Amino acid sequence: MNKTLLISIMLLIYSGISAQGSNRGWHHLDLSKDSIPGISSNRAYEELLKGRKKVPVIVAVIDGGVDYEHEDLKDVMWHNPGEIPGDSIDNDKNGYIDDVYGWNFIGGKDGKNVNWDNLEVARLYKVLHYKYKDADPKKLNKKQKKEYKLYLKVKEDMDKNIKKIKNRLEKYEKRKASVMEALDKVGMALKAKGLSIDQLDSLDANDPELQAGIKYIKRVSDLIPEMKSIDEVKEFYESQFKGAIEHFSNQLNYHYNPDPKPDPRAIVGDDYNNPKERYYGNNDVKGPDAAHGTHVAGIIAAVRNNGIGMNGIADSVLIMAIRVVPNGDERDKDVANGIRYAVDNGAQIINMSFGKNYKWDKKTVDDAVNYADKKGVLMIHAAGNSAENNDEVIHYPSDTYEKMKWFFKRHANNWLEVGASSYQNDSNFVARFSNYGKKNVDVFAPGVAIYSTTPGNTYASFNGTSMATPVVSGVAAVLKSYFPKLSAKEIKKIIMESSVKKNFKVKKPGSKDEKVDFSDLSVSGGEVNLYNAIKMALEKYPDKAAK
Repeated sequence: MNKTLLISIMLLIYSGISAQGSNRGWHHLDLSKDSIPGISSNRAYEELLKGRKKVPVIVAVIDGGVDYEHEDLKDVMWHNPGEIPGDSIDNDKNGYIDDVYGWNFIGGKDGKNVNWDNLEVARLYKVLHYKYKDADPKKLNKKQKKEYKLYLKVKEDMDKNIKKIKNRLEKYEKRKASVMEALDKVGMALKAKGLSIDQLDSLDANDPELQAGIKYIKRVSDLIPEMKSIDEVKEFYESQFKGAIEHFSNQLNYHYNPDPKPDPRAIVGDDYNNPKERYYGNNDVKGPDAAHGTHVAGIIAAVRNNGIGMNGIADSVLIMAIRVVPNGDERDKDVANGIRYAVDNGAQIINMSFGKNYKWDKKTVDDAVNYADKKGVLMIHAAGNSAENNDEVIHYPSDTYEKMKWFFKRHANNWLEVGASSYQNDSNFVARFSNYGKKNVDVFAPGVAIYSTTPGNTYASFNGTSMATPVVSGVAAVLKSYFPKLSAKEIKKIIMESSVKKNFKVKKPGSKDEKVDFSDLSVSGGEVNLYNAIKMALEKYPDKAAK
């Protein structure tokens, strides 16, 4: 998850693809005023919200970590009012020591943190392979046959993905060798004339390898104009290839390794087999790789109109950081505890920009989701980036309960599942990677080339339903801030009913070029729009506005 930016840069350099991100903040724009299908947040503030009263809203970002010292986030971070920072005492007696900004459920008491971890498919493979590797299907009982069927699916996924990653690793290693060889050739040709890129046009580039080297240099020069020498270009490529090769190597060593050594979970020091255990982890909510979570937090709440960076959607938000997502799949126990922590400490909205294809202990997560649902907390979750139909393929966590004792309740009421849209108001409107579902995806939101905060006072553009989800969380936070008496159920209803419908067909994600009605890809059939949502709230719920 957290290495998305690195691979995006690699693809940009080697394929020549350019992102739309030149129009930073496009998701704030309005189709009628700006000709770009954003969520009309700028227009909402200018025309509907100016001078209106508001109250702060706590939004929990359950993710891989948030840089709480970022210049555009430090003033909007939640500070636990019951904690005295740094005194190593659980002042508010909530079970978590010095949880000033939130809590980290994938860290140890000694301050160490989980970074890379395996995927759920690998964890399941470890258990099921031991049980069924030599099994005779004819001798299995009904329950065992069900598990055996899962084992075959898990094994198939493991074998397929390991093969794919090995091929990618080999491809990048070969590509690195050819790129560096081409750059060396350009360096040799320029040696007598110095190493300045400005000298490139003076070269006689009939040699194909020399031509290739010049092309690589110019691509990087266009991307980073301040690069002025071949040596700098080589260092850049070395760094990018190193990152990509490490990424795919770590996927083999951790993601698809059923028994990684050392076991990353050992860092946490919990009893992993006890789903009711709640009080473990540490207070380092940033962790070793906070790129994804920091980006998500910025989309929701980066300080508006402060003259730096970018604008978040909501202007009266406190971000509670809860770390449960490693570079790998989140564990159900941690997800459940993250949700409960958020609810118990006052979060009114929970952003969950994560997901996976397999479950380990869905009942524990279901119990936590139901707990949040009963407490009136709105949960907003990413639909996923595999261009799949969520009506056919389940992505976890989900709003559907599987083993609830209260059998008459099948779904969480206060849950929004979010797909990703783009900046193109035509057949390419839906992001090609986005999951969809007429029954199980509620609404779409901008999720392509979204510019936001990244660690160390930096900014970047990311793609994903992970980015679309905080757009919806931001809209929900604005509604809750200016209309604090709205319930989670009412906010969900407003967001869906006020979404912008499209009267044209769009390319169906995952297909070659099949076109379908946009209305067939989600429950609401629309894209979230803040202007419409505020207008509807003013018309239908004026008595619930802040006084």
